[in-house]
Amino acid sequence: MVSSSSSSDSLKSGLKVFEHVKYEHLLAGVAGGVASTLVLHPLDLIKIRFAVSRPTNGANDVPQYNGMRSAFSSIIKQEGFKGLYKGLTPNLWGSGSAWGLYFLFYSSIKVWIQGGDTKMPLGPTLHMIAATEAGVLTVAITNPVWVVRTRLCMQYGDKSNYKYTGMVNALSKIYRVEGMRGLYNGFIPSLFGVSHSALHFMAFEEMRNYYNQRYKNAPIDTKLGTKEYLVIVGVSRLLATVVTYPFQVVRARLQDTRAATDYTGTIDCIAKTWRFEGLLGFYKGLSPNLTRILPATMITFTIYENVSRYLLQRRVE
Repeated sequence: MVSSSSSSDSLKSGLKVFEHVKYEHLLAGVAGGVASTLVLHPLDLIKIRFAVSRPTNGANDVPQYNGMRSAFSSIIKQEGFKGLYKGLTPNLWGSGSAWGLYFLFYSSIKVWIQGGDTKMPLGPTLHMIAATEAGVLTVAITNPVWVVRTRLCMQYGDKSNYKYTGMVNALSKIYRVEGMRGLYNGFIPSLFGVSHSALHFMAFEEMRNYYNQRYKNAPIDTKLGTKEYLVIVGVSRLLATVVTYPFQVVRARLQDTRAATDYTGTIDCIAKTWRFEGLLGFYKGLSPNLTRILPATMITFTIYENVSRYLLQRRVE
């Protein structure tokens, strides 16, 4: 029989995990994600359309663009300037909530592993574990929002499989027609895509720690200058993007409504993309993605760093 004191100790030990959860990281992450999305949404829309474009055997329901300039001019000509902001609402919700939740989960898990000592280095493996756990939790919560974002971004002309008037309408229609499974289309490649954030955060943490210790002879949690911070954020993001971008292409294709007839699942999508388009097929939209993701990451991280620092200082005071 377990004693009451033993049960009490176990409960206290479990609750210690939540001692490191600080809502300031959530608010700062949301602020950074929303700000970068407002500025760079058109590039995100073009990235999605590049990613889902593929050989159509004469079908004319998939827009084909020769490059970013062609994409911008075609969208404005055919859909007006508003066309560049299709899917903005779910993108704001998705980006804001995803960054907010990710920073909340990651910071909490990392500090918990450190036992509350933020000056203790974790090393690449533990950074990857913390970032992966945070990514899985975030994807499980936000996947339906990303499905809606993709569907709204892919509405053009009169050829869309379903017409959605907005985010709430899209959520209800997808659930009604396709069930919960429809809201979790692309979930498996999204889980694989967690490796992107894990690689990014691991590379960022290791580069920052190395820089602080080697060049500044300071503790690993020492705040960087703005220029130093942006360089490390940009390089770590570029590395992670190049390695993991194919997962984003597969996810976008499965979340597009045409996937119901084109692909039977993740493996089929990978096989057909390789067979008909080769390696380059997995990197469609990489150019607009890099054009968007590097400044977006810098905006997000800079706002997150400053807002979280301000809010945490308020907590101390």
